[in-house]
Amino acid sequence: MFTQLKSHLRRLDRRLRDSFGNDITTPAGRRAAYLHFNLMDHAFLRVLWTNMAQIAPGVWRSNQPGPARLRRYRDMGIRTVISLRGDSTKSHHLLEQEACEELGIDLWVTALNARQAPRRKKLLELLDFFDRVEKPFLMHCKSGSDRAGLAAALYLMHVEGQPVEVAAKQLSIRFLHLKNAPTGILDHMLDMYAADTAQTPMPIRQWIVERYSPAKLTESFAQWRGKAD
Repeated sequence: MFTQLKSHLRRLDRRLRDSFGNDITTPAGRRAAYLHFNLMDHAFLRVLWTNMAQIAPGVWRSNQPGPARLRRYRDMGIRTVISLRGDSTKSHHLLEQEACEELGIDLWVTALNARQAPRRKKLLELLDFFDRVEKPFLMHCKSGSDRAGLAAALYLMHVEGQPVEVAAKQLSIRFLHLKNAPTGILDHMLDMYAADTAQTPMPIRQWIVERYSPAKLTESFAQWRGKAD
């Protein structure tokens, strides 16, 4: 029964996405995109629950904002939004891209993984964003729990010079992040960095360039979960 439900939801998702493609400029396309955004991307759950927090002066994190919330963020002074969900033709990106253009907000996009080892290239791209982005800015993923937590931790280490023990608190149950779930691979990345640099301190960017290995992280996390279970 559960398999049938998943199959039905996948068909509904595909049907809705096919109905607007990558064009939300028509009334019918916009209605379909909003329907997809609310039902399949679960935007209706995020109307009141924003999972938003300020992590440093002029720096915020949250879950995926809709156009109405982006307007509120513009009004509170947000100049730039960093999406951690990647560039796609799905409703969340099309609506966000359109809203940011209308509101005069710069939208920067990269893609992080929540349940797999992040790619080195994407981690470095994010750090480059942090070096160049105009504040105040907001970073977000879908739920604001996992990818936004890792990004917030990286910002605190890379820009604010916070120790990893402090930065790692951005990945916590307060934001509905679960360390013992597959998303715990993000915590494990920070744990590996802490252990690897305990005797020989190294900035997070240098460690990512010289020492970070997605394959080793994946293997180490699997071993850790096996022992934890």
